[in-house]
Amino acid sequence: MWVKTNSINQHYGTMDIKTLNIDESAKANAQAWLDGDYDEATKQAIRDMAERDPQELNESFYRHLEFGTGGLRGIMGAGTNRMNRYTVAMATQGLANYVRRQCAAEPELRAAVSHDSRNHSREFAEITASVLAANGFTVYLFDGMRPTPELSFAVRHFRCHTGVMVTASHNPKEYNGYKAYWSDGCQLTAPHDTAVIDEVLKIKGMADVRSQGGEGRVVTIGEEVDRLFMDRVEQNSLNPELIRRHHDVKIVYTPLHGTGITLIPRMLERLGFTNVNVVKEQAVPDGNFPTTPSPNPEEQAAMKMAVDLAREIDADIVFASDPDADRVGVAVKRPDGEWMLLNGNQTMSLLYYYIVGQWQAKGLLRGDEYVVKTIVTSELPGDIARRAGIRVYDVLTGFKFIGGIIRDLEPAQRFIAGGEESYGYMIGDFVRDKDAVGACSMIAEIAAWAASQGKTCFDVLADIYKQFGFYKEGLLSIVRKGKSGAEEIQAMMRGYRSNPPQAIDGDEVVMVKDYQLHQSRDLRTGSVEPIDLPTSNVLQFFTASGNKVTVRPSGTEPKIKFYFSVKGELAEDGMFDAVNSQLDGKIAAIKRSLGLE
Repeated sequence: MWVKTNSINQHYGTMDIKTLNIDESAKANAQAWLDGDYDEATKQAIRDMAERDPQELNESFYRHLEFGTGGLRGIMGAGTNRMNRYTVAMATQGLANYVRRQCAAEPELRAAVSHDSRNHSREFAEITASVLAANGFTVYLFDGMRPTPELSFAVRHFRCHTGVMVTASHNPKEYNGYKAYWSDGCQLTAPHDTAVIDEVLKIKGMADVRSQGGEGRVVTIGEEVDRLFMDRVEQNSLNPELIRRHHDVKIVYTPLHGTGITLIPRMLERLGFTNVNVVKEQAVPDGNFPTTPSPNPEEQAAMKMAVDLAREIDADIVFASDPDADRVGVAVKRPDGEWMLLNGNQTMSLLYYYIVGQWQAKGLLRGDEYVVKTIVTSELPGDIARRAGIRVYDVLTGFKFIGGIIRDLEPAQRFIAGGEESYGYMIGDFVRDKDAVGACSMIAEIAAWAASQGKTCFDVLADIYKQFGFYKEGLLSIVRKGKSGAEEIQAMMRGYRSNPPQAIDGDEVVMVKDYQLHQSRDLRTGSVEPIDLPTSNVLQFFTASGNKVTVRPSGTEPKIKFYFSVKGELAEDGMFDAVNSQLDGKIAAIKRSLGLE
């Protein structure tokens, strides 16, 4: 029979765990936790895994959960490779060590901490605050869940040296995570990102963590910061008088059981919108996300309840925020009464078109303005800005690079807006991360502006396509697992780099951008221009007709990603579906041309 001891080599019947197919590092890490100063519930969970599911034990302990350039993210549970109170505490100690060393001359160290609605998020936030306080920080801890953009705002408002947002963004319910921020309110960028990783790796166990002595250093914050944050969002509004005239534009909003419920309905009410319909079933914060298979507004299933409500009440616009309220999904009503989900590029184009147009109309442009987008984003938002004489900066994938551009250019140039194709947008520079609160507020204003012209947001999108061209995007991810898969992906990248296509589906390739070699080559003239961005294994091919193909290996998964952006012409509104179908066919033809189908 099973004898309950603290040894990982205990017996279950006649089976010795040493005979199981478990990685040696997993055995060592699990034994260290059984022997160490960890709570009894955690130790029992380890014993249960060993008896019930040794492979789960292996997955939980074969390595230490990686602290990447954006922080932690992983499945919750007991283990060195899981999100739990101990891995959070150890990561926080590493972060604290780095900040203390970098800011040694500061008389007082400060940090801000917030969290989303996920299971254990409050617990992890309180542990983070406790460890930072024990390390001498004054910690501003929100009294409950708050959106990621408000955490970024709080870091700047309280002049903090660092900040932490406990969230796994739009991942499934089993996950949680931990985003680390620097003093500018932006997620860690070079050199701080890799340097913090090095410090975290030095923390070998709870014996290295300071957890006592921080009494009185944790300051609870809440409503007062909410008001200050909303004040700044309200200042983004370009047409408050227009909102007053069209206050009853019919809005459907869902927070998908997340933090958006704390601010977005309040923000819309403050702006003057009087017909905001929240999806009641998804308004209750719940880390199990019971009404949707995934709390990701990029997915149709997550938007279903909101769109169903929109049909029922004949709404004008639908939007959804993810659990930490940094991403936004949008649906617009078509002329036939059906609803169409916008992709991130389309929403970003609507935002740029309205904001840039209003800055022009109101005489706000001085010539020193700029916008930012990521390199895998459609060229359409950039085209909109350039036509108005606004400079466009491209950055690598990741919102921290947008924040980094703002830091480098302020105060000489004025930031208007930034965004990326993965449903993240930022308006104004008082936040340095994706901001669903500000984005939802501006999207609602666009709906009111459209209504003032007898139009819908779909009509505005069609207007954009008629003026700038009909852009359509697609994404293909090819999975190649294991060592051989990784080698195959690298071989594909070497092949594209050494022998780039001369034409794609018969369309001449006129420019190649190689972000690993920092080169942009014009294939017609042979001229080479430098790319002033961090090194990244990304290639882009631009064709004569305005199409773009981007190729990059995933940094976190065993896959290589192909991003497609094609362009057509929309002569009249009634041709929307025909052109859309034609562009879908063009993307399929490009895939065949590159041997991807």
